[in-house]
Amino acid sequence: MDNKDIGLSHIAFAVKDLDASIAFYQQFAGMKVIHRRGEKGSNARPVAWLSDMTRHFALVLAEDPQSTDTKLGPFGHLGVACASKDAMDAKLAEARDAGVLRQEPTDSGAPVGYWAFLDDPDGNTLELSYGQEIGYVIGHQ
Repeated sequence: MDNKDIGLSHIAFAVKDLDASIAFYQQFAGMKVIHRRGEKGSNARPVAWLSDMTRHFALVLAEDPQSTDTKLGPFGHLGVACASKDAMDAKLAEARDAGVLRQEPTDSGAPVGYWAFLDDPDGNTLELSYGQEIGYVIGHQ
């Protein structure tokens, strides 16, 4: 079997409410559940893997209502690139309405681009961006 899952493959968070976290990452990061196991009230911890389906990378969310894990932030963050500035601005309008926009967008120019910070249900930081040039920078190494 050819294993294409090499290199950075996932990031994992303990979350207090799995369903709320899944809804957040579906709405603001365009992710969908690709694997789920465990049920509330069972001996198995509820876990979900989410992906934006663009590469072999998953966000792993494990429900633990008593979690004392360190939050990702205020600067540490999960970054998600948007397809256009208009698409990002639409997500930011939703984030404002939902009360989860932590920092209004900033245009930092190339290679950083246009970016803003949101708070997920557990206080982890999600960065939405447009115009970051990671592929360009990697291609010139």
